[in-house]
Amino acid sequence: MNPDPYAPVPQEYQPVSPLAGLIQRMRDQIRRVILGQDVVIEQVLAALLAGGHVLLEGKPGLGKTHLVTTLARTFGGVSARIQFTPDLMPSDVTGFRLFDMKSQTFQLRQGPVFTNLLLADEINRAPAKTQSALLEVMQELQVTIDGETLKLKPPFMTLATQNPVEHEGTYPLPEAQLDRFIMKVLIDYPERVAECEIVTRAAGEVPGGQGRGVAVICGPEDIVLAQQATAAVQVVPEVVGYAVALAQATRESRSISLGAGTRGAISLVKIGKAFAALEGRGFVTPDDVKRATLPVLRHRVQLTPEVAISGQDVDDVLRAIVESVPAPRQ
Repeated sequence: MNPDPYAPVPQEYQPVSPLAGLIQRMRDQIRRVILGQDVVIEQVLAALLAGGHVLLEGKPGLGKTHLVTTLARTFGGVSARIQFTPDLMPSDVTGFRLFDMKSQTFQLRQGPVFTNLLLADEINRAPAKTQSALLEVMQELQVTIDGETLKLKPPFMTLATQNPVEHEGTYPLPEAQLDRFIMKVLIDYPERVAECEIVTRAAGEVPGGQGRGVAVICGPEDIVLAQQATAAVQVVPEVVGYAVALAQATRESRSISLGAGTRGAISLVKIGKAFAALEGRGFVTPDDVKRATLPVLRHRVQLTPEVAISGQDVDDVLRAIVESVPAPRQ
């Protein structure tokens, strides 16, 4: 008989109890400076715990860079930013070897990917060759320069942004490359009260002073341990089957021309584990998978032309799919 996904989990299978407090303190620090974006903060933290990468989409000036630097400060990590442009070369991302006249040797110049949190700003403005250099780093967590393979020091996470307004001079990411991102997080304008507070604070800050008051909660090694604890969160076969059923439903829907693959189902379970860990649970429930469906699958599916013309968006179709797929009983 399969275990009840909602039943209490034995103590030996609860590796996330201390983790929930740690992440809550990190979340509180981020909320001190990133106002009105609680859902975004939660989803980015979930992606970090799952060891994945995030595609951020939102209009300019909504604090995407500020979010990355603030998150890095909470665990004493290093952050870097790359502004993607049409003339950006792969070596500008990964690094290169430069001949030093004084020593008569080639010296390694590490690229900005040698960091903990990397903000790839407007990734769709760089040509495919440069995009693929970053995506290789994301997948393998290593860089090869002149035949030498260099490992990145964990934790490593890429947060790539796309501007949904401007499309001139852009190189859209192919579906296979979009699939490398565990989530697509949408950043919208904050509510009026939060926006007024943001404006008041920003108008009174000196340049470069944003987020200086954020406390360091832990070290990078603690984030690695948190990722290991998240991976150890229990998930019963019924919940795995539910995640697979949701991914399969996107392939069978008449509203979708390209559905989510197996990596989509894997990502649903991984983010489900992360949501469970954020709440201090050592097991995944169907509701965790439901919460993960939109951010995990919205960039992995394509609508049919008829549906796109009708005015429906991807999230509308995914919500209908979630309603149509029965969840495991409690």
